[in-house]
Amino acid sequence: MDSKQFNVLFLCTGNSARSILAEAMFNQLGAGRFHAYSAGSYPRGSVNPLSISCLEKAGFPVAGLRSKSWDEFAGPDAPPMHFVITVCDQAAGEVCPIWPGQPVSAHWGLEDPAAVEGSEEEKMKAFHKTMFEISNRLSVFLNLPIDKLDHMALQEQVRKIGQIKAADNAASSL
Repeated sequence: MDSKQFNVLFLCTGNSARSILAEAMFNQLGAGRFHAYSAGSYPRGSVNPLSISCLEKAGFPVAGLRSKSWDEFAGPDAPPMHFVITVCDQAAGEVCPIWPGQPVSAHWGLEDPAAVEGSEEEKMKAFHKTMFEISNRLSVFLNLPIDKLDHMALQEQVRKIGQIKAADNAASSL
């Protein structure tokens, strides 16, 4: 791969929390070297309000974020994807569309913060924990020597990133 801009697609079933958080965070942290998108196999049709709230509080832009189907990225007019990353277990087990160009793919399973029940504080803590895990993984991803790795080595490195976990108490630092 060369030093051009790379497109990254984050997939989740509902495309309302985890994949949205990853898209927004990576677009800012990728500083023009990466362009992130997100989509879902069964999109909810709206972004979880706690996703928006957490992103705004952490200083990430939220304009244009929307819940959308992965079909938008499987057609002939879609931008070519260099990386396709699933962030929830349901999407990892589904049959994904065939992505043109054989992008590097990986599963970065994350607990669903939207599934947490309890007080608003408990729900926000779950979203912050998810953001912290995404941030850790994106930091490692951004430091990969992409132009120096062949496709197989890059595939292995991106998959290993999915095994990085955040400490439960670290989420409170966001």
